Amino acid sequence: MIAELKKTTEQKMQKSIDVLKADLAKVRTGRAHTGLLDHVMVEYYGNMVPISQVANVTLVDARTIGVQPWEKPMVQKVEKAIRDSDLGLNPANQGDIIRVPMPALTEERRRDLTKVVRHEGENAKIAVRNLRRDANQQLKDAIKDKTISEDDERRTQDDIQKLTDKHINEIDKLLAQKEQELMQI
Repeated sequence: MIAELKKTTEQKMQKSIDVLKADLAKVRTGRAHTGLLDHVMVEYYGNMVPISQVANVTLVDARTIGVQPWEKPMVQKVEKAIRDSDLGLNPANQGDIIRVPMPALTEERRRDLTKVVRHEGENAKIAVRNLRRDANQQLKDAIKDKTISEDDERRTQDDIQKLTDKHINEIDKLLAQKEQELMQI
């Protein structure tokens, strides 16, 4: 029971970090990367699907993403979806390929994005701490039910705290890395 609790808690904490990584990938830096368009949805025969399912997304250069829809009629729809997204990008249609230039970030915009990154990191830390609290509550319930000893509970609480510390340190490293990336010119 204790091993299972530790394992599930660690898996859930790792999922919180994976979600944070996905959220941080959406935050636009001055550089282009294909993951930026992952959450942009396009209407495709009545269904909303990610751009990657209707087009080939590549890097043209360090500041430009190339999007090449597989079907000619999709060019305008993909271009409109990118323009209407919350990314603030202005795609340029060049026949069968759409070029998406990354505008340079202003100092003020960089600071705003840093605040967004810190907020995402804080949410991830809260999620990890909530998982610790839930695991500790399960341990207390197990003591009440007399399924584990108090020594086992203490040891397991220490192990769960170590897991929590490890994951929070990982979150801090991810945040520092993203902030440094944002502040580079």
